[in-house]
Amino acid sequence: MVRRHGVADDAVAIFYQTDIKREGRWVDKSFLVQLGAEAAGSSLLWHKVVCRIPPGGVAFGRPAYAHMLCVSRSRRLPSGRSSADVLPALGTMTWPRAMGTAACEAAARFLVAETDARVVVDPFCGVGTMLAVANAYGLDAVGCELSRRRAARAARLVLPQLAP
Repeated sequence: MVRRHGVADDAVAIFYQTDIKREGRWVDKSFLVQLGAEAAGSSLLWHKVVCRIPPGGVAFGRPAYAHMLCVSRSRRLPSGRSSADVLPALGTMTWPRAMGTAACEAAARFLVAETDARVVVDPFCGVGTMLAVANAYGLDAVGCELSRRRAARAARLVLPQLAP
């Protein structure tokens, strides 16, 4: 196992991004993440669209969908191990800018089923939705959050209704 910058080559990184509108034009942040990952020597393992509102609905200010991307330097997935490309519902929202529990569960299920990873690191954890879901799936989780108030909420968040 080769390590660069402290991260194993077969490790995965999962990004959750919503697009933004700047001066009347959409900026596809997931595309920028993919470009950055490729520049760092990683390849896209999968890309999912997460519906933030029911398909066909109109959202104002933020898009009706989000992107979830998984990249790795050396890991590859056999074609028979695919999963749904569209998540039709976001799941429970623990706060307005959170990654919904359905998206978090999709990431946790992938980690448990397809990797040896047992620790999730969320560098912008907000109120800790991904951390609580990771814990519910038997994974350890570490989060960083600038806001002390959100960090305190993250430390207390438990989602008992989840069952892996």
